[in-house]
Amino acid sequence: MKKESKDNYINDLKNAAQVPQPALIKSIHETSKELEKLSAEDQLQWAFEQFDERFVCTTSFGIQSAVLLHMTVKLKSNQKPKVIWIDTGYLPKETYTYAEELTKLLELNLVVAQSPLSPARMEALYGRLWETGVQKDLEKYHQIRKVEPLEKAFSDLNIHCWASGVRKGQTKNRESMSNFDCIRERFTLRPLLNWTKKDIFYYMVKNKLPQHPLFEQGYSTVGDWHSSGPENTNTKGRSTRFGGLSEECGIHLNSK
Repeated sequence: MKKESKDNYINDLKNAAQVPQPALIKSIHETSKELEKLSAEDQLQWAFEQFDERFVCTTSFGIQSAVLLHMTVKLKSNQKPKVIWIDTGYLPKETYTYAEELTKLLELNLVVAQSPLSPARMEALYGRLWETGVQKDLEKYHQIRKVEPLEKAFSDLNIHCWASGVRKGQTKNRESMSNFDCIRERFTLRPLLNWTKKDIFYYMVKNKLPQHPLFEQGYSTVGDWHSSGPENTNTKGRSTRFGGLSEECGIHLNSK
């Protein structure tokens, strides 16, 4: 999406929402620069006040997910914002137990997004797409199990802005991201974008948040069981994902 169309999209959403949104009169770039000056908590509060029920947080219940979820439930509001979890059907059992633990601990207003195509049916029709070593097959897998379910949830809930916990230090693609932008025709907020691993760790310690069970097994990031692994001397961070074919799963990319 070109810059002019992005800025026009701001006004379109402002008119459609029919609520006071003074900050959205500014361009996305200007808004992002102003948000950079705020704490992560204040960025979330701003988004929730701007978009109200049209704002949502997303989560993978991964290694660092507890931080954004904890911030979300601390927002000043009469009701908690919805949290969308993309359940691919291929998550490690540790992630499912961790999701249950955090959902109860933080009393999350959780919405589960899943593909209408079951894992068994997908494999029968297309095979085990993650095993071929072909980039297009991996992209097809991500589209079916992650991107399409998320986009459907956004549409069903009439979401205009979504927050995620991505950070610049995670992938090359994320190094160039800004705090506030558009992805697939919706606003996205990245309140933790400039946080480091230490920032994440100390926040979790300070707020006594439980670690993902796989953290102690050497995982610094975790997604599906078949495309995640612990760090070793040769592979670290997002390089442990997707067999080295990719660092991204498509959710944070602009193309559909």
